Amino acid sequence: MSTFTNSEKWSDTLVQSKSELESKQYADQVLSNDLAGSRKNYYFFKRIIDLVLSVTVLILLSPILILISLAILVYSPGPVFFVQERVGARRRFENGKYYWKKENFKIYKFRTMKVNSDSSIHQAYVKALIKNDREKMDTIQGEKTETRKLIHDPRITRPGALLRKLSLDELPQLWNVIRGEMSLVGPRPALSYEVEVYQPWHCQRLATQPGITGLQQVEARCTADFDEQVHWDIKYIENQSLWLDLKIILKTPFIVISTKGAN
Repeated sequence: MSTFTNSEKWSDTLVQSKSELESKQYADQVLSNDLAGSRKNYYFFKRIIDLVLSVTVLILLSPILILISLAILVYSPGPVFFVQERVGARRRFENGKYYWKKENFKIYKFRTMKVNSDSSIHQAYVKALIKNDREKMDTIQGEKTETRKLIHDPRITRPGALLRKLSLDELPQLWNVIRGEMSLVGPRPALSYEVEVYQPWHCQRLATQPGITGLQQVEARCTADFDEQVHWDIKYIENQSLWLDLKIILKTPFIVISTKGAN
């Protein structure tokens, strides 16, 4: 596994020239424009695959999406969708160079929580997770657990718990993919209050388009400490290819069905 050096936090431009990164004392292994600019064909075909598969899946699963919507409305009257601002990135070309620029966007999920739920408990858990404060995580969970997600969340409805367990709440993000804000494969989009407590090297996971599934999700779904999760995300970014994306897409349904790391 790669070792990364901490340094000062990235600004709006997430991937800059090598000299600029070195001037800020970044490690040699950070993403540079050379990497972002050398994958033109990959990003072109990745976008085509994203569009074709997203539209196809939305059409095929439309009856299931309607049933989920009705279940949410019946059990917990209110909005069907949960909309939340996330931190992503778009690949830009300027002054003859490609780079990744931070871009906030609204993510869509099926609502799995009670209406107007307070996010403070989740914020506290996420910050403890990033700092690897196991004592605080266990206190918030109410017990010791190796699962690295908030599992005893009083905000979750009964249908919501099932949707989360099978990751069905993520299906509306296919619309984010169609809009070009996400990809099918990539690091999960970060929360703004999550990014606020990142160590500088954690920001390297933001240097690509976020995805619905990713290498971290199929290799260590909610079972790894945050630093290890970031290492998986960076490993994916460094090794992006259509073949790797295909393997992750094919592996995802089996991981979801197994419910590994979902409890």
